[in-house]
Formats: sequence, C-alpha cells, structure tokens
Amino acid sequence: MPPLSLIKEAFPPKPTFSVDDIPDLSGKVIIVTGANTGVGKETAKALLNHNAKVYIATRSQEKTEKAIQDLKNETGKEAIFLKLDLANLKSSKAAAEEYLSKETELHVLFNNAGVMAPPMDDLTADGYDLQFGTNTLGHFYFTKLLLPALLKGAKSSPDGTARVVNTSSSASLMASKINFDTLKDSPARRKSGPNQLYAQSKLGNAIFAKELARRYGDQGIVSTGLNPGNLTSDLQRHLGRIETKVVGLLLHPTPMGALTQLWAGTTQEGATLNGKYLIPWARVGTGNPVIQDEKAGADLWKWFEDQVADI
Repeated sequence: MPPLSLIKEAFPPKPTFSVDDIPDLSGKVIIVTGANTGVGKETAKALLNHNAKVYIATRSQEKTEKAIQDLKNETGKEAIFLKLDLANLKSSKAAAEEYLSKETELHVLFNNAGVMAPPMDDLTADGYDLQFGTNTLGHFYFTKLLLPALLKGAKSSPDGTARVVNTSSSASLMASKINFDTLKDSPARRKSGPNQLYAQSKLGNAIFAKELARRYGDQGIVSTGLNPGNLTSDLQRHLGRIETKVVGLLLHPTPMGALTQLWAGTTQEGATLNGKYLIPWARVGTGNPVIQDEKAGADLWKWFEDQVADI
C-alpha cells in the first residue's frame, strides 16, 4: 500500500501561488537543466517573462534551439543554450566551465532535468545506472562546479541568497535507501528494475538537496528538494502502453509542475526554505523520512565526491 503522503501529494489542493506572483527578476542569472521540454520549458518561460537571463542546459542543441525560438515567440525574450549531457561527467564539467567563462555569478540553479524508466541496458558514458547517473550524480557534479558562482550570486543578491532547486518526485517515497550496489551495472541493479531505480534516483535528489542545505546554508545557499506533481510530460516516453494509460489517469497539466519550483526559486518566501522538501502546489511537505537522516546525506555526499575525484 502506498504511503499516505504519496496519496496526499497526488491530489493537492488548488494552488495559492501563480506565475503572476513571481517578482521582477531583472539582473538575475538563472540556469534550468532540461528546459527544452516539459516542466523545465514552462519554468524557463515564466523566468523569461519576469526578465531573468536564462540559460537552458541540455544535451540536444537542435531541440533546444527550437525551444528557445518557441520561448522567444511566446515571451519576446531569448534564452541561451548551454550544452550539458548529465549522463557524461566530462560534459557536466565542460558545461560548468563554459558557464563560468561567460558569467561570474549564478543566482538560481534549477536541477530539473531527468530520465525515467529507460531500458535496463542503458548506462551513462561513465558506466553508471542511467537514472542515478543522470538524475543524481550528474546534477551533483554540475552543482559542485558552479558553487563559486552561486556563492558570488548570494553575496550580490539583496536577500543574501542563491537558490538551488532540485526536482525530485513523489516516487522518492517508494525507495527506502540508496543501495550503492545498484549504482553501476550489477546483479543487484538488474534485480531492482527500472521503476525502483527511478525511485532511488529521486530519493537521491532529495537527500542531496538536504545535504547541500546542511553544508552551505550558512553561506547563503538555499537548497530545496521538491515533488513537482504528477504531470503530463516527456518523462513518460519510456513507459509501456498500459503503464502510460494507468499513469495518465493521475496526471496534471505540465504548466502546473513549474509552480512549486518557481515558488522556491524566485519568491521572498523561497529564501526561507533552506533544507525543506516541497510538494504540490507550492507547499512545504515532509517527504521520505530518509531525507532527514544525516548519515544517509553524508554517505551519499562521500560517494559523489569519490566518483568525481579524478574527472
């Protein structure tokens, strides 16, 4: 039986926050990963409409240039493409270096990109489970390398903060821990299957968000993890026909999914949310109890650092 919080998050009350509540973002430099489609694109659209300078960090230049044109047609503002393949640690490093060559500050980082339930044979360029490697490890490394710009962004912001908004999922409630034996290909990984590996990667996002908050909150970094809601998006592309139909009964329109992360990343209230887990629509929740386990956070952070030590 699913946790009660899973059911509550699937059927949220009507939102009290809307994109119209976003303040003017003139002077803010923001990165949204995976913003060529879905929730990320809706997030970028709202940010552009409120005068932010927006970098869209994605793997496909062709798809992103089309998205940038779509957004320009809708908002009159032009986002900037930043090439980032989160399934390749060298690409994450190159993307961060490219950004730092252009900008000295970063005010908000939306770690939004993700992959869900791909074929089990799919691994990252570095041999990690594709879901954990992309959704979790890739975002850790990208964030780590951008910390100097985030810390400068916090110092220059009137509220003294820079935000790191980490998109998790209600699926994080279905994982009980990070099983380190499944993060590279192994019998344990194969036994877990794609849905459990997705849940684990999303729990990893939430644990990372909390640990980042612990480590850097006193330096102005406001780190949040969140469930954007059960949404119609490109994430479901790897699901089977029957799974797609069943899941479709529980889904909300894609634009709704941007609300919670925009609330965390742009509002005055968002500056007070360091270490919080957020739920639809723009509310503070509790999330998986494992998120609060400091040892789980320290262990995952150490594992992350070990993986990227020689990149």
